[in-house]
Amino acid sequence: MAIADQWPAPAPSTASSVPLATPEPVARRERRAPVAAVGGAVAGLDPALRTALRRAAGAAARDGVAISVNSGRRTPEHQAQLLRDAVARYGSLAEASRWVATPETSPHVSGDAVDVAPDAARAWLSAHGATYGLCRIYANEPWHFELRPQAVGTGCPPTYADPTHDPRMQQ
Repeated sequence: MAIADQWPAPAPSTASSVPLATPEPVARRERRAPVAAVGGAVAGLDPALRTALRRAAGAAARDGVAISVNSGRRTPEHQAQLLRDAVARYGSLAEASRWVATPETSPHVSGDAVDVAPDAARAWLSAHGATYGLCRIYANEPWHFELRPQAVGTGCPPTYADPTHDPRMQQ
């Protein structure tokens, strides 16, 4: 099942899904444009997160897996709209908060989170992301990854059940 077929799926960003790297013959890999030049969904990301994604995408490509970022940095206005949409869908702010953070607390607004696709990319990052400091944060959001540099040496921390269990989401 594609990420777009799941609900609550990460809402589309203003940019389309942007492949970070695609499997290609070794001779062509060196000519591949760097992630930073792609723009779109990776524009505005924290530089360390973008670098980790670039490194992970290269390794994933060597394993035949293409990683795409379909939502990266979001404006506060976009995040507020996502929250309003979730409240309308779920009927309450309390339930919507299990899926969508406020503009004040969302790591997407600060450029510190990405939502990745497709399923194979999420599985690859779940298995190998700690090597690059990329960790799943929420058990209910297999597409959401953030940079945790300490994970390189110690592995990713346990996931929160959903954003309502994340202390950063408390206002």
